[in-house]
Amino acid sequence: MPSRTILLLLVAWAYLCSHGNGLRSLRRITAGRQGGTGLTGQDANGVPLKRSKRGWMWNQFFLLEEYTGLDHQYVGKVPYRLHDGSIRYVLSGDGAGTLFVIDENSGDIHATKRLDREEKAYYTLRAKAVNRITNTSLEGESEFIIKIHDINDNEPKFTKDPYFAHVPEMSPLGTVVMQVTATDADDPTYGNSAKVVYSILLGQPYFSVEPNTGVIRTALPNMDRETKENYVVVIQAKDMAGQMGGLSGTTTVSITLSDVNDNPPRFPKSLYEFKVPESTEPGWTVAVLRATDADIGRNAEMSYRITSSDSPTMFDISTNRSTQEGVVTLRKPLDFEKKRTHTLRIQVENSNPDAGFLHYVATTDEATVKLIVEDVDEPPAFDRLSYVMEVKEDADAGTIIGSVSAADPDSSRSPVRYSIDRRTDMDRVFNVHPGNGSVFMLRTLDREENPWHNISVIATEFNNPRLMSRAPVYIRILDVNDNAPTFATYYETFVCENAKANQRIQTVSATDADEPVGGHRFFFSLAHEASGKANFTIRDNKDNTAGILTRRNSYNRLQKSTYLVPVVISDGDFPMQSSTNTLTVRVCTCDREGNMQLCNQEALVLTAGLSTGALMAIIICVIILLMIVVLFAALRRQQRKKEPLIISKEDVRDNVVSYNDEGGGEEDTQAFDIGTLRNPEATEESKQRRDIKPETLHPPVRRTMFLPPAHRDNADVRDFINQRLQDNDQDPTAPPYDSLATYAYEGSGSVAESLSSLGSITTEGEQDYNYLSEWGPRFKKLSDMYGGEDSDSCRDS
Repeated sequence: MPSRTILLLLVAWAYLCSHGNGLRSLRRITAGRQGGTGLTGQDANGVPLKRSKRGWMWNQFFLLEEYTGLDHQYVGKVPYRLHDGSIRYVLSGDGAGTLFVIDENSGDIHATKRLDREEKAYYTLRAKAVNRITNTSLEGESEFIIKIHDINDNEPKFTKDPYFAHVPEMSPLGTVVMQVTATDADDPTYGNSAKVVYSILLGQPYFSVEPNTGVIRTALPNMDRETKENYVVVIQAKDMAGQMGGLSGTTTVSITLSDVNDNPPRFPKSLYEFKVPESTEPGWTVAVLRATDADIGRNAEMSYRITSSDSPTMFDISTNRSTQEGVVTLRKPLDFEKKRTHTLRIQVENSNPDAGFLHYVATTDEATVKLIVEDVDEPPAFDRLSYVMEVKEDADAGTIIGSVSAADPDSSRSPVRYSIDRRTDMDRVFNVHPGNGSVFMLRTLDREENPWHNISVIATEFNNPRLMSRAPVYIRILDVNDNAPTFATYYETFVCENAKANQRIQTVSATDADEPVGGHRFFFSLAHEASGKANFTIRDNKDNTAGILTRRNSYNRLQKSTYLVPVVISDGDFPMQSSTNTLTVRVCTCDREGNMQLCNQEALVLTAGLSTGALMAIIICVIILLMIVVLFAALRRQQRKKEPLIISKEDVRDNVVSYNDEGGGEEDTQAFDIGTLRNPEATEESKQRRDIKPETLHPPVRRTMFLPPAHRDNADVRDFINQRLQDNDQDPTAPPYDSLATYAYEGSGSVAESLSSLGSITTEGEQDYNYLSEWGPRFKKLSDMYGGEDSDSCRDS
């Protein structure tokens, strides 16, 4: 097609678009021709192509979005070669009948509503011509597309609002901070409606933004966080390539400068002074230093160290990681009298230096610390930490063992007084001279009882007794040969009746409580008084043991069953000590091989391996077991006594319990003793419970009712009882077993009548109380008060 023709078509298309009219696109027919026979041609396989005859066809229409006119927006017209009244046009597809309508007579298509391309960019519809009468299709359906022509009705929108970013401080010029992105909902393929350009509205001259990419960069080099840490940048995105009339959107970017270790620690002062009492104990804090660092976090961590000191081993410094402080501690005690000031040189440095700043930033700082020692009144100081003294155990009381020495370290040189802490010498064995510190004995000593004594000596200032110090004194008691050797153990020796001469029957050894320097050396011999008629002899083995030997061929158990052999044991120390120990030898009957067969009773027991102490222990254990058995049996017997004889819960027979107390009158029917009415002087029978075993075997208590003798067997009471007994026997509801029925019957009264004066008609003077003396000793007091003449005279008086 010639270029001029194409240019004319484009001009016509632009004109139609500017007036809101639809444009029918032209289709170029490249094969066949349009005629009465239709389009002919071949497909890829050479098969002839045919299609039906159509008088009209098109591809698409264009329609402006966001139409604001009052009338329906005209889309286009469906052409047809016949225009008589028999044709009716029909529209179907997307939005047919709602968004788009067609005039069935003329074929004009209109849009009924405003359309938004961002909601739907195109609509596919189908149109056809039908016979109005028969409703038959005159031609096949033709499909076409209505595209919504975009206008710039959407502003750019950022993906986030706000943005947050970090960039290291001291960054070079042009360092990338971050990238922002804005999107435009308009059609990017049509015009510049969706072409976005970025610009910075707020944040200059510190930052810049690339117009096309939205990348934010630093605009200034070496921005310092310590000067300003946070920045707010406003970025604008504008469509239409930033031209006038374009829509725009903005977002906020919060940029924080992150810290780098570009600042060294600094001491606020170059000289520090601290006062320290000389009584400060080692390990205590004497000074605290704090350096400052403008950096934060890990970059602000620092370390302290002592670079020089006039007392190199006196102090130490450490870093408190939570507060970043340098803590100076004392390693050795201070002495005001020896040195009154100490000077230290302290250095602080970054713990985590940044290699990128080492070439032009110092990482350390130094300061001088001066420690001034304050004088404190100190307690006396001993010349030794502890003392060790020795004394022989045979030393007399008052002997001086040694001495201690202490002095006041202060310049006043106060005198010192010595004493012993009695909590370490409860028995008061030692004492110390208060002036010169000499330690001496108050009592004699015994090394075998206690070889060491540990005491504490107290030194106190005369001018200030509250200041005191202590020193331990260890006293060793030296051994003196003051104990004689004895048998090492108790020996039970046996000799056979058929023993031969010079036969060894026992080997003995010795022990000594003393501890000679060269060790023990014991000598064994037979006592001089027993050597003349001795039946046994002793042979010293020269190794602190000796053998007991027989001196004759045979012994007779019946003639003499026991021999006592006195053995003298001496030690080899000075002065020599000796003792006589008795060895008991028992005679036993033995076989030819020397095995014991028969001895006395004690020997047999001892031969079995049981001593007298063991036998006593066995006997005591047996007695204890017997006592436990007897106690257990007694408890079981007592429990059996209390077991109820009536176990069944259905047995509800009355149980009679005797409580030996007086009744409460005719209302009291509990445990009423009818026998008292019949025979007041009779002994009350013991009424035991039938459901338990009796717990006591004491005789019953006699209860007597004092009634006149003439009325002790009243007939009315007897008749009453008989009548009730007969009624009870004839009662069909009575239980089949024996039961006790009690009845309250007062009787006809007493001959003595009432002793109360409430019912008396006569006066007190008309009463005769002489009969009270006839009632026995129980009424003697009343008889004395009312019956005698003396009582009358007393009342008259």
